[in-house]
Amino acid sequence: MAPKYTAQLVGTRIIVWDIGQSMELYSSGFFGKPIGVRKPQLGDQFRDPSELSYFEAVYLFEEKKLKILDEDGKKLSKKSFLDRCYQQYMNFENKMGVYKFLRNLGYIVRPGLKFGVDFAVYIKGPGLEHSPYMVQIIEREGKIDPIELVRAGRLATTVKKNFVIASKIKNKLHFFVFNRYKP
Repeated sequence: MAPKYTAQLVGTRIIVWDIGQSMELYSSGFFGKPIGVRKPQLGDQFRDPSELSYFEAVYLFEEKKLKILDEDGKKLSKKSFLDRCYQQYMNFENKMGVYKFLRNLGYIVRPGLKFGVDFAVYIKGPGLEHSPYMVQIIEREGKIDPIELVRAGRLATTVKKNFVIASKIKNKLHFFVFNRYKP
């Protein structure tokens, strides 16, 4: 079965040029974000192409729903695309593992850059709720600096989210959830 969607790697961005495909990807699982739209709403009519995160693109690629073209319009192999992912992100494999695990549980996983973490995680989806979780992947067998933990906890409380640490310990994913303090 041929992939239903097509994206193109342009510089370091992954663009879905077809507006209909962009709308369908967003409405079927909140994949991608229309370029230039700060907070898209479910049901909005897209007027612009959308941009996928590397994690979304790999996920859809592995689900055989997406083909990715290079800047010349040639189809990228999985290896070639993954090589670019590893260049773009430190610890990409662990982050992708967390992304896939959460997605497969039915969560909506979006970039968490504005919160200073790896992912913002939704139960229903962006525009339908605020993300209740911010997830940080710890790369060193679960070791975290106590000061960083305090900072993350304070930020999570300020933005009304639960802080989650994800770490691979002995080849198994573990999640540690810190509930925000509610005075």
